[in-house]
Amino acid sequence: MSLLREPTRRRLNAIMVAGAGAAYLSSGGGFGPWEFVFTAAITYCAYRGLDSYVWIGVAWLLHAAWDVLHFVRGAPIIPFASHSSLGCAICDPVIAIWCLRGGPSLPGLVRSWFPSRPASASGARVGREHGRAEQRGPA
Repeated sequence: MSLLREPTRRRLNAIMVAGAGAAYLSSGGGFGPWEFVFTAAITYCAYRGLDSYVWIGVAWLLHAAWDVLHFVRGAPIIPFASHSSLGCAICDPVIAIWCLRGGPSLPGLVRSWFPSRPASASGARVGREHGRAEQRGPA
């Protein structure tokens, strides 16, 4: 997801969490009419998430809480996979943290870990230790 450019990345994340919010409706639910209330709450967060990663993060945290409730109740998101809600409850907060950090691009994040060393006006590159200058190219 982080390879997509903005604003497509944020908007697609909003659509994904909206779909996840309705996932329990197709599995028979487990909380009756509250499933519709939850879906409406996630849909609202997803709509606000079209312009804000914070709302997408909030929606994923709500979904994680709903997953825990379904796991405890024994009404998993995938009816024939009894631990599917637990797996979702583990994964959703990770996505939420990424969203709450602004949905950073993975390539941009990796580049920030390895900053390029600035070149000085004379063509020498400044070393990291004690500001010593290193000559570029053959001496």
